[in-house]
Amino acid sequence: MRTILFVLLFTCTSAMFAATEIDKKINKTSSKLHSYTKNYSRLNAKMAQTAKAIIKQKAELEKKTIYLKKLEKELSLKEGSHRENIKQLKSLKKSQTELKKKQQKLEEELIFVIAQTVSLSVVLEEEYPENEQAIMEFEVLKGMLKASKEKAKLLSKKFFENEKNIDLISLHVSSLEVAIANIDQKRKELIKTKNENKKALKKLTSAKASYKKELKNLLKRQNALKKTLSRLNIIKIDEIKRAKEEKARKIAFEKQKIQLNKNLPKVKKHGSSYQAIKTIRYRGRKTIAPLNSYTITKKYGTYTDPIYGIKIFNESISLKPKQPNAKVKTVFNGKVIYAANTAVLDNVVIVEHKKGLHTIYANLSQIAPNIKKGKKIAKGATIGRVKDELVFEVTQKTKHINPIRLFK
Repeated sequence: MRTILFVLLFTCTSAMFAATEIDKKINKTSSKLHSYTKNYSRLNAKMAQTAKAIIKQKAELEKKTIYLKKLEKELSLKEGSHRENIKQLKSLKKSQTELKKKQQKLEEELIFVIAQTVSLSVVLEEEYPENEQAIMEFEVLKGMLKASKEKAKLLSKKFFENEKNIDLISLHVSSLEVAIANIDQKRKELIKTKNENKKALKKLTSAKASYKKELKNLLKRQNALKKTLSRLNIIKIDEIKRAKEEKARKIAFEKQKIQLNKNLPKVKKHGSSYQAIKTIRYRGRKTIAPLNSYTITKKYGTYTDPIYGIKIFNESISLKPKQPNAKVKTVFNGKVIYAANTAVLDNVVIVEHKKGLHTIYANLSQIAPNIKKGKKIAKGATIGRVKDELVFEVTQKTKHINPIRLFK
C-alpha cells in the first residue's frame, strides 16, 4: 500500500515539476524577446508619417539634383566665354581709361584753339592802317585764323569720334558686366543648391535610418509573436522560408543604401521579402468583437512598405478603442493557455477554443487579475484592458484566419 502511495506521490510530483518547467520555459521565452515600444498605435502612425516625409524628401531631392545637373552643364558651357569675357572686360576698361585721358586732352586743346580763333577774329575785325606792313600782318592773321578754324574742326571731329568710341566701349563693358554677374550668380546658386542637397541628403539618410530601425523592430515584434505561438505549438515556422525572407529584406535595405549614395533616391520595389502566410477561411458561427466600440487601424493581409518596397504580411488586426482604458473580452468560450507580460508585445493573453482555434490578444495595458493560465472562461468575459490599440490575432490548426471574419 505504501509503495502504491509512494508511486502516486512521485507521479504527481513529476507532473507538477514538468508543468513548472514548461511555465519556466514560457516565461524565459517572454523575457528573451527584444525590447520594443509599448505604444503600437503611435508606432504605426509614426512609421506612416516618417514614410510620407521620406517620400516627399526624395521627390524634392530629385528635383534639386536635376536642377543642379542642368546648372552645372550650363556653367560648363559658359565657363570658356566667362573667362574670355573677364579678359576682354579688363582690356576694354584699360582702353576706356586711355580714351578718357585722350578725350580730356582733346577737350583742352579744342578749348584753346577755339579761344585762339575767337581772339584772331576779334583782332581781324579791327581797322588796320593802309601800309605794307599792316597789310602783311593782316594776311598772316587771316592765315592763322584759317588754320585755327581747320584745326578746331579737326579736333572737334576727333573729340566726337572719341566720345562715340567711349560710349561703345561703355556699352560693351556694361554688357560684359551683366554676363559676368549672371554667371557669378549662377555659380552662387550652384554652391547653394549643392549645400542644400548635402543637407537634404543628410536629413534623408537620418530619416531612413530611423525608419529602417522602426521597420526592423516591427518585424521583430511579428517574429516574437510567431515564435511564442510556435513554442506553444499553435503555429509552425518554416525556418527555410524565414531565412529567405531575412535575406530578401537585407537586399532591399542594401539597395536603398546604394541609391542614397548616388544622391538620387527613388522609390522602387525589390520583390517580396515575406512569404505568403497560409490563410484559411473561417466557417464557424459569427461572434462578438473583443471591444465594444473601435476603429480598425491596421488590417489583416499583405501590404508593401512604401520606402523599401518589401512585402510584409500582417497576421493580425489592430483595433483602436473609442473609450479610454477599454475592456477587452474573449470572443468564445475557452481556456487560457498563456497570460504574461512580454518585452515586445506588452501583456499577452492566448485563449484556446474548440476545433483547434486560438485567439491572441496582445498589447494589453493590463491583464485581469483572475486571468491565469489554465483558467476556463466564457464568451464575453473580461480578460484585460487596453489603452492604445489591441492587436488581435486568430489561428486554427497552425493556419491563420482573418480576425475580422469572426465578427457579426
